[in-house]
Amino acid sequence: MKVHIIGGGNLGVAIAKGLSKFSQGNQITITRRNTASILYLEEQGITVSTDNTQGIQEADIVILTIKPYQVDVVLAEILPVISNKVIASAVSGLSIENLQNKIGAGNSAIRIMPNIASQFGASATCIAFHEKDKEKAENTVALFKDLGTAPIIDEKLMDAATVLAASGTAFALRYIRASMQAGIEIGFDWKTALAISAQTVKGAAEMVMEEQVHPEQLIDRVTTPQGCTIAGLNEMEMHGFSSSLIRGIKTSLKQIKG
Repeated sequence: MKVHIIGGGNLGVAIAKGLSKFSQGNQITITRRNTASILYLEEQGITVSTDNTQGIQEADIVILTIKPYQVDVVLAEILPVISNKVIASAVSGLSIENLQNKIGAGNSAIRIMPNIASQFGASATCIAFHEKDKEKAENTVALFKDLGTAPIIDEKLMDAATVLAASGTAFALRYIRASMQAGIEIGFDWKTALAISAQTVKGAAEMVMEEQVHPEQLIDRVTTPQGCTIAGLNEMEMHGFSSSLIRGIKTSLKQIKG
């Protein structure tokens, strides 16, 4: 596929890197007003440009990874030179209906919510679209499946997906940081503590994804009567480990909804 990414910030770059590494046979273009910081992507076969319309006529999919305030300006620039395009938007708060109204009936609007783990083929990219665009959305879904998982969700859950999948990256990293800090306290240097903590989280995630069971079933495998694991878990819960995470996620969602 020919993929045209408008917005060379962290997310756009992560998607471009992931597609170049984990998805075969794609021609990728990424645009940014100042390209100095992303010119290195050309070494990976990615076209870098300051021109949002460069090669866009041949693109199979146009991905918007821009800020909400940039949408109207960018669309005014590209719409005169495109038709019958799939436009996949990662713009927070921009509904499919609103985007569709902006791009016209000749193009198809899809909403996506990837995260920066796209560059490692490990994103959880939630995707929403209207039923009429189901066939056209198939290529987009397949593309993002190459970058991790790509669940199709109701659009009404897209704000929740932003918190759980995108903001969730930061929440998971904060856990890893805390685990690393504890590792230092009990005797490891920070690099070793970080390596152990990160790999442990990765292993736990892979077990859940592979076995498709409730996390508590896996927790039961590593907790023994009067053991150190259950003692640690109970201490964490006493200080609000689960409840504080749940409250944080719900607070993030309230912030999005205003």
